[in-house]
Amino acid sequence: MTDVVSTATRPGQSATSEMLRRLPEFLMIWVPLLLSAAHLVTFSIWTIWISFTPSTLVPVTGWVGLRNYTAVLASRNWQIAFDNLLLFGTAFVLFSLVTGLLLAILLDQRIRGENVLRTIFLYPLAVSFVVTGTVWSWLLNPGIGIEKLVHDLGWITFKFDWLVDRDMAIWTIVIAAIWQSSGFAMALFLAGLRSVDADIIKAAQIDGAGPVRTYWRVVLPTLWPITITVVVVQLQFAISAFDLVRALTNGGPGIATQLPALVVYDLMFQRSQLGRGAAAAVLMLLILLAVLLPYAAWRYLRRRQSAHA
Repeated sequence: MTDVVSTATRPGQSATSEMLRRLPEFLMIWVPLLLSAAHLVTFSIWTIWISFTPSTLVPVTGWVGLRNYTAVLASRNWQIAFDNLLLFGTAFVLFSLVTGLLLAILLDQRIRGENVLRTIFLYPLAVSFVVTGTVWSWLLNPGIGIEKLVHDLGWITFKFDWLVDRDMAIWTIVIAAIWQSSGFAMALFLAGLRSVDADIIKAAQIDGAGPVRTYWRVVLPTLWPITITVVVVQLQFAISAFDLVRALTNGGPGIATQLPALVVYDLMFQRSQLGRGAAAAVLMLLILLAVLLPYAAWRYLRRRQSAHA
């Protein structure tokens, strides 16, 4: 009888032991995740509430409806920032995507020194955006950077003053951002290239397809899920870009390189217009959701199709 009871209790004891064994894993993963989610949701709701109040230096109660939103949308700063976001986001995502893909194809050739090159290409990811912006501001400064170096070498008529040119300054941010983030795209594309079935490539080669045709018609079409992921991640960076722009151009010359994050900072911390700054932050959130929600829906539909396949 004792044996029967002890045998019957073993499954429960085993389940309890398993739960106790995995408790540290649960605490390490879920507790920070839940705290982060609570932090994000709480302060998002608080920001949305502030955006409907007449808050200036400190939060105050009251209700002004959409007045803060209409003021932000009508301001020249926001209009320039939104135009710059469209230009910066499009150019940055496109060029970083192409650069990362070309670097991945280069490394996929199993060239000598691949590990060294991969480390070099990935190194910018380890550098903070503040450092990147500061270094590139030195390089692009006409008085101490590339232009001065070329002048010292004897080419006096050489001119590379994009950093102080209102029309070209936004492209300095694009250059620095591509340098910073192309390694990320390269890493994802290289993982995708290395996962392509070798038999498919051999079949294409047997059919007479050259390297360019093989990549264009056989390999690259299999990378479209990775491409979408890279585009979404890079767009998130473009929409929320602050550190890089602050360190590189500080929104200048004038307000020529303003981006939405700098508008939020300017309204909240330099002009003490907390309500309008919160409204600008909510508008940034809406732009971000316009990117993330379609991506989340695509991922959900893709998982369902895979489950039913």
